Amino acid sequence: MKTWGFCSALAAMLAAGAACGQPQATIESGTLTGVDEGPAQVFRAIPYAAPPVGPLRWAPPAPAGHWTGARAADRAGPACPQPVTPGRPNGGGYSGPTDEDCLTLDVTTPHDAKKAPVMVWVYGGGNSAGASNLPSYDARNFARDGIVVVAMNYRLGPLGFFAHPALTAEAPRDRALANYGLMDQIAALKWVHRNIAAFGGDPDNVTLFGESAGGLNVLQLMAAPSARGLFQRAIVQSGVGGEPMQDLKTAEAQGAELATRAGLPGAQATVEQLRALPVQTLLAAARRAQVVVDGRLIEEPLTVAFARGDEARVPLIIGWNSNEASLLHEFGATPAQWIARTSAKVKAAYGEGEKEDLLARDLFNDEVMGAPARWFATEQEAHRSPAWLYYFSYVPERQRNERLGTNHASEIPFVFDSIDAVPGRTALATTSERAEADLAHACWVAFAREGRPDCASGRWTQFSPANGVVFEFGDDPGPRPHFREAQLNAEAAANPSLSAAP
Repeated sequence: MKTWGFCSALAAMLAAGAACGQPQATIESGTLTGVDEGPAQVFRAIPYAAPPVGPLRWAPPAPAGHWTGARAADRAGPACPQPVTPGRPNGGGYSGPTDEDCLTLDVTTPHDAKKAPVMVWVYGGGNSAGASNLPSYDARNFARDGIVVVAMNYRLGPLGFFAHPALTAEAPRDRALANYGLMDQIAALKWVHRNIAAFGGDPDNVTLFGESAGGLNVLQLMAAPSARGLFQRAIVQSGVGGEPMQDLKTAEAQGAELATRAGLPGAQATVEQLRALPVQTLLAAARRAQVVVDGRLIEEPLTVAFARGDEARVPLIIGWNSNEASLLHEFGATPAQWIARTSAKVKAAYGEGEKEDLLARDLFNDEVMGAPARWFATEQEAHRSPAWLYYFSYVPERQRNERLGTNHASEIPFVFDSIDAVPGRTALATTSERAEADLAHACWVAFAREGRPDCASGRWTQFSPANGVVFEFGDDPGPRPHFREAQLNAEAAANPSLSAAP
């Protein structure tokens, strides 16, 4: 990376298209001009693949083009198409502009970085919403602590996760299908491997981390052979990984139904007709985005891959929050309905007398997040790869009367230490809130540097089924041996995807 601390020749400055003091980096596609922002140099909206439009809609990402001169990388690019109401964040926290030409990434790097650890962020939003540049993802404090952070946009919803008989027939037999959003993430990781040294990053020290659907995607990439070797560590924050997965035929049938809703002749729709559909028509006709076992990129269900040991043998941090049940409405259930759908055998592990809202919270947390997290950590440990479990329960004092715990995604500003970047948060932040952010952020930084979360005075013990240790980020942070074992074991035994894995 080249930083222009002083422009000795005005002509050279103008030719480069940069003002004095602006950082520059030259990558495989050309030269970039970024911006200095406090402890970091930031390069935004860098193309890592060609625009996925026209014949590249529902195709693996193609190489990005080249440019001459210096390309301005000082402004955020549009997010990938998703339902958006201006000024009102959607399920991925985004409310800004979108465009089908969206395969870009942002790099936040320390000043004068040299072989610095790299962290690659995968945002959440149900694989249907989200963007790389939300305020809570502000990575400048990672740069302050010597870490290069890359955050990519990837195709979402019906553009990112879609199958149809016509697309299958068109593709060569070895070409990946359906999971275009995952293909984008792999393309971004390959871009990092080829280009991150230009920003002072170490391509051989990459930590892949993501939250919610982004965390699930991290698990999927751990199981994808084509992503092997592209990252050396992984962090999964509230990533649901214990659900049954779609096979290609089921996904094709759902794609045919989408085509019908969009006004095309269902399974008989042609590739040309599909690619001619307006983006808004596709979004209006879409249902839930799901990763597909296509037999090419994703060769087998996620839990089967981990149970067989077919996953990346890399150090793993995985965990969940104390009120993941803030998502309960998205599952179409009330607390009473969630309790009613839970078997008596599972409920027996929870005892008697708990209030309905608290019982529903615990049942949801353990079934949807906690038991799968513990299961994946167990499988990773069984294959001689270290794993660390966490449970995030800290709630700021001002919110304790209105929340049942740490809501889904609420740990993110603590992990990024980005409280001051979130609108309205700085003036409200307390000493204890900042201390919790210091701790969580330090743990993630230590893991990126060394492959171990050596933080909290070394008290975060590596997980094993024998010790059952979970590190709790709460009012009194620390290790919790045998954390919720009876409940988590009961939920895992009742989950067909976990209990039936070989």
